[in-house]
Amino acid sequence: MKFDVVIVGAGPAGLSAAIRLKQLAVEHGHDVTVCVLEKGSEVGAHILSGAVLEPRALDELLPDWSERGAPLNTPATEDRFLFLTEKRAFRLPPPPQMRNHGNYIISLGNLCRWLAAQAEELGVEIYPGFAAAEVRYDNNGAVRGVAIGDMGVGRDGQPTDNYMPGMELVASYTLFAEGCRGSLTKTLFERFRLGDGVDPQTYGIGLKELWEVDPAKHRPGLVVHTVGWPMDRRTYGGSFLYHLEDNQVSVGFVIGLDYENPHLSPFDELQRFKTHPAIRPTFEGGRRIAYGARALNEGGFQSIPKLIFPGGALVGAAAGFMNVPKIKGTHTAMKSGMTAAEVAFAAVREGASGELEDYPRRLKASWLWDELAVVRNIRPSFRWGFFAGLAYAAVDTFVLRGRAPWTFHHHEDHTRLRKASECPRIAYPKPDGVLTFDKLSSVYVSNTNHEENQPCHLQIGDPEVPIRVNLALYDAPEQRYCPAGVYEIVTDEGGANPRLQINAQNCVHCKTCDIKDPTQNINWVSPEGGGGPNYPNM
Repeated sequence: MKFDVVIVGAGPAGLSAAIRLKQLAVEHGHDVTVCVLEKGSEVGAHILSGAVLEPRALDELLPDWSERGAPLNTPATEDRFLFLTEKRAFRLPPPPQMRNHGNYIISLGNLCRWLAAQAEELGVEIYPGFAAAEVRYDNNGAVRGVAIGDMGVGRDGQPTDNYMPGMELVASYTLFAEGCRGSLTKTLFERFRLGDGVDPQTYGIGLKELWEVDPAKHRPGLVVHTVGWPMDRRTYGGSFLYHLEDNQVSVGFVIGLDYENPHLSPFDELQRFKTHPAIRPTFEGGRRIAYGARALNEGGFQSIPKLIFPGGALVGAAAGFMNVPKIKGTHTAMKSGMTAAEVAFAAVREGASGELEDYPRRLKASWLWDELAVVRNIRPSFRWGFFAGLAYAAVDTFVLRGRAPWTFHHHEDHTRLRKASECPRIAYPKPDGVLTFDKLSSVYVSNTNHEENQPCHLQIGDPEVPIRVNLALYDAPEQRYCPAGVYEIVTDEGGANPRLQINAQNCVHCKTCDIKDPTQNINWVSPEGGGGPNYPNM
């Protein structure tokens, strides 16, 4: 199938790019054919975010979004910023970046569903349930498109009765909007050396639950962020509680994947966070209705890679445009997609080929670039510990105003893990099934499903490493950093012959294993299209 532009990923960046391409086609009377591939069973099925939306990019893309019925139903009305100890909560003034006047508490999945409808009205072809599995190149080494993975391949790698070969989608330009740690984006980094000359990307894992709470405890528009407990002073992390419409509250915890203690379990940190005396009352008498997890970029300005290569470009979280101190990346993702679309449209209209050189130039001249530049030192300052990072963040924000003549740098997350023998074990409380839960019941409410008879999409490079290295030195941290119970050490009776069991059907596509594995022995690739979580209202 041939198109002018193929976009991999129907998140906010990919859909904004698609809409902008078609808007320009109408404005200039020059049609362009645009296709969006989405590995989720529907648009929004794999979308997970807090989320508070800054509508700046949406205002630029669709100024009449309110009249069109965009699902921005809950304006942010109050900000609270808390420092927690184990038993107490201290209210602090919210930093400027975390003040949300003019923003909206939303479901990002629902916003993407709405954006997809706007795109389809303009003539964009969207194909959910089809995972791009391979980048295709022409004879000159330029990207010529992508190939959809074969369907109906059995666990043994052989075609089943349901086999359907994948299709190749060819385009003048391919925009990669896969989100954080995309499987195809990783291969582009290697082939085109996109990370040369910049800091390595650093990541966090975000875990989220959606609750329906007692109406008497619901405060539509309330935005709460916390720092401190249950994190120790060397681990970067914090929480959010966002009160949406319909008596719903989203609660989540984000932990930097540069944490050191291999005994730490991000999932269990979220569970024990909910037991804090200042947090528990919100959820008493309520019920949990959804759960999910996703890695997110935290590298910011100094980790922005080369954005272009022959035949394509990176947009959105695939390039790492999240503003970490602001805890927002949707508006920057949308802006990058719109900018890439404008440059790609001009190239297609002129019949040009090669690299979209105007894309990074125009992005550097936009508000996005300055927004990320002024906060570049805040996240890496926390490598000195929580209180030192908090103090530097205050100086950088209020005194230097982001204009420091220096830039702090990042390290790769997997290199930060210390040996299990050097770190204290963490005693997590047993889940009660009312306020706190186990991983398997959580995966159940994420609506995760994979065709079981398919090749494992979690590829182990050296099969001896999980036991010889990970278990021996780090007490098999994959059992804990995975938020879905995918990795399990099983033994024979009496504890003999330990081996790694991969429960791939549980995978919620968070990509944490691909990032945090200490020897980088795990490679996450796309499973059969349509597999994975099916997030409602997340």
